[in-house]
Amino acid sequence: MSGVDVDIITHEILVIGAGLAGQMAALEASRYSDTAVLSKVHPLRSHSVAAQGGVNAPLGNVAPDDWEKHAFDTVKGSDYLADQDSVEILCKNAMTGILEIDSYGAIFDRLPDGRLAQRPFGGGSFPRTCYAGDATGHELMNTLYGELMKNNVRFYEEWLATSLIVEDDICRGMIAINLKNGEAAYFRSKAVIVATGGCGRVYERTTNSHQSTGDGIAMAYRAGAAVCDMEFVQFHPTTLVGTNILISEAARGEGGVLLNAVHERFMERYAPAMKELAPRDIVVRSIQTEINEGRGLGEKGREFVELDLRMLGKDILSQKLPQVYKLARDFANMDAAEECLPVQPAQHYTMGGIRTGNSADSTIRGLFACGECACVSVHGANRLGGNSLAETLVFGKIAGAAALGYIRRKELARIPKAIIERELSSINALFTGGDEHEAEIKKELQKVMWNMVGIFRNDADLTKALKAIRELKAKYANIGVRDECRIFNTELMQAIELGFLLDNAEMIAFGALLRRESRGSHFRTDHPLRDDTNWLRHTILTMKNGTTHADYEPIRITRFRPEARTY
Repeated sequence: MSGVDVDIITHEILVIGAGLAGQMAALEASRYSDTAVLSKVHPLRSHSVAAQGGVNAPLGNVAPDDWEKHAFDTVKGSDYLADQDSVEILCKNAMTGILEIDSYGAIFDRLPDGRLAQRPFGGGSFPRTCYAGDATGHELMNTLYGELMKNNVRFYEEWLATSLIVEDDICRGMIAINLKNGEAAYFRSKAVIVATGGCGRVYERTTNSHQSTGDGIAMAYRAGAAVCDMEFVQFHPTTLVGTNILISEAARGEGGVLLNAVHERFMERYAPAMKELAPRDIVVRSIQTEINEGRGLGEKGREFVELDLRMLGKDILSQKLPQVYKLARDFANMDAAEECLPVQPAQHYTMGGIRTGNSADSTIRGLFACGECACVSVHGANRLGGNSLAETLVFGKIAGAAALGYIRRKELARIPKAIIERELSSINALFTGGDEHEAEIKKELQKVMWNMVGIFRNDADLTKALKAIRELKAKYANIGVRDECRIFNTELMQAIELGFLLDNAEMIAFGALLRRESRGSHFRTDHPLRDDTNWLRHTILTMKNGTTHADYEPIRITRFRPEARTY
């Protein structure tokens, strides 16, 4: 795995990541190009398969609705940080996206007349979330994967991308390791689409799969791409205590209520109109406030609150929330039809990511991004439930089409041997590194992020967190991989992933320290108000000479002027 005699694998378009965004991009690109998808897990184990509640589309099947209403709810939910021209693209195309995947055979729940059923979700003025029970991601993933198989798209399963190859500010492909035999290869292409998901594993508590380590964001950042709004991290209100397995927002959409230690439905105090169906950032802070002030349950009232689904009964739970019902039984040994579930907030989604335009293009030519690893920005400071799957369908397709348009004007470039040699050397160096352990550094990182860069933030904690993260990065420079076997070397994979996690954590903490206001998911106890005069702008981070540099971009406003955000 050294020298420039490394295997060279060539495709016109490479997609890194096999979740919904990556698969949609690959499906579109593969119609007219030689397209391949690389994933560090089997495609059907990508994190998108865990999406439960549904996908938003203003079909108006349950109540009158249109794309403008969807756009307003999205912008308001974003705490007015979303770029409104991007939101318009999302909301105008969400219906087409869901009808397209429906035509491929996705089995959605339906109304008696055959139209797609829609349920209420947090922050939505109307029931606009289409769903397949409470396993919507699973259904969409299996459907899209079947389409890609029909199109003969090449999958490289269990390959770990380690770095993007960029020369003269043009992306020329990537370096990846075949986990099955430990051999590295240079994937050469005219365009690369990054669709690697978020970085939830920087936190001690998260609903994210173990593979959600921010690989694509970190690779793009290291390669010189701009990264946007990393300080905005979404925490989900309801995860099972102990495992932090997601209990879908659909549970509250179907009528579930949150109770504190005295069985008070406390959301009536925090969001009197929408209660449990207020946007996630508001529900999360409400739950955490109850816990912090001792009105939770568990040790000293500071661990969890309860989610009451008993009023739904076993039949409705089994029909509309079968996965929630099963998860409660299997992982908490509880019958949700008879008992209240212990729930607490945990990290759930990364609003920030690789800065892209409305054509999914990054600041590096030939490099595109879509899905959770990208920041276009349609979610701003807080994502509405159901909009992430809509984003994967809409902007995944856009990314595939944009990459197709780009490669028509390009020829395959020469092989950048010096860059490849440098990247391979950095991988090999892990086997001759120092005495630091990956697991110890990661555990400390996750504690720092949860305790100091979590739901409530302040200057002192963020300053300490940033210092601690940089000290952990210094330790990481001396990390060593002890397992010398190259076949399925999970220690090597986790060591590389830890480098990605550290970069993501540093960007989150740095952006959070700079943003001296509260907006959406970013709440500063020392700056508790939203400041539109100074902070109605995106945080743009780039790496220059090995250090993080911050700049800003104004929000693009088209229709909706910022106003007070009440629910």
